[in-house]
Amino acid sequence: MKLNEFVVPEAILPELKAESKESAIRQMVASLKTAGKIREVDEEAIVSAILKREELGSTGIGRGVAVPHTKHPSVESIIATVALCHDGLDFESLDGEAVYILFLLISPPDRPGDHLRGLETITRYLKKDDFCSFLKQSTTQSQVVDLLQEADENLV
Repeated sequence: MKLNEFVVPEAILPELKAESKESAIRQMVASLKTAGKIREVDEEAIVSAILKREELGSTGIGRGVAVPHTKHPSVESIIATVALCHDGLDFESLDGEAVYILFLLISPPDRPGDHLRGLETITRYLKKDDFCSFLKQSTTQSQVVDLLQEADENLV
């Protein structure tokens, strides 16, 4: 699975300004709504599902990265967006550090394999220091999209 198969380019937020974990999640879900990937009627339920998942344990996995995610019946296939918070965000990360890179993932409940493959793909990319470094420097949607495409092409 490659990032460009499920990251929605028009939902990418290269300059996220959020004061809290919930604010960041709400903005990312709203970007997917604006991009036409989720319906307005489902927006609050998706936010609630992601926040409920966060109560189980932060998806701030360390090294300045968070991957909030959920399964929700309103989506027909796996979708994701990326947000960059250049000022850093307290995401209650496992390592206690601020988060700068966020990938938000939503998948249908009846496709758990896709959900796991999506999470695995995201974390595989985020383990690469160069990828994270370039991503943190991106300031436009097109820069992020280009970086994701380049990473997909160089995937071994």
